Amino acid sequence: ADGYYQYMMAECVYSTSDYSDMVFLQSYSFNKDVFLQFNSTVGKFVGLTELGVMNAERFNKDQAILQQLKAQADTACRSNAQVIDSSVRDKT
Repeated sequence: ADGYYQYMMAECVYSTSDYSDMVFLQSYSFNKDVFLQFNSTVGKFVGLTELGVMNAERFNKDQAILQQLKAQADTACRSNAQVIDSSVRDKT
């Protein structure tokens, strides 16, 4: 049971059927505490702890990473949401 627990979680959040409010979130946690998060609406990393601020400053200097993550709202989120939503709607 001793040790460290680190993980990254990516999620797509939306509430409209046209996906106009789609947001891609990528959160980084250490020992169950979120320390860093990317939000496609904000367009950059935000540090939530001292470690997160340090990493956010470093990641936000890399425009290639920022552009790739901003694009996830369209490339991953919208396309998957359309497929999943249509399969759910077909069942009702």
